[in-house]
Amino acid sequence: MDWNGRHIGPGADLRGVDLRSVNWDLDPDTSLSGANLSFADLSGVNLSYMDLSSADLTLAKLRGANLEGTNLHRAKLQGADLRGADMNEAILARTNLGGAKLRGASLFDADLSGADLRGADLRGAILEGAVLEGADLHDAKLSGADLSEATMPDGTIHD
Repeated sequence: MDWNGRHIGPGADLRGVDLRSVNWDLDPDTSLSGANLSFADLSGVNLSYMDLSSADLTLAKLRGANLEGTNLHRAKLQGADLRGADMNEAILARTNLGGAKLRGASLFDADLSGADLRGADLRGAILEGAVLEGADLHDAKLSGADLSEATMPDGTIHD
């Protein structure tokens, strides 16, 4: 897929690009696996069920984005702005979310096993049914987060 003369696909270099006007619905099978999207603006964009595994989204703007069912396995999302994002059923296993802003995000049934959430802001986030087994929550802000039926880092189920 091409957009404004730029290749959009696996391994693409889209650092710092404003991608809010891309019509992602043109090709729902578009893969950005391993792409560099650091500092990119994807606020409010629908990336549901896309393959973003191993992508670099460091400090990306994803506020209000739809990432439902998206594969973000081993992605780098350090410091990314994901406030209010829909990440229900997303695959975030072994993803680096250190310092990410996830305030008010919905992560219902998301797989966060082995994820790095050190210093992440998860205040008011919905983590109901999420899998956090083996995740690092050191210094994460969790006040007001819904952890109902979530599998905690030690493998226990939260009430």
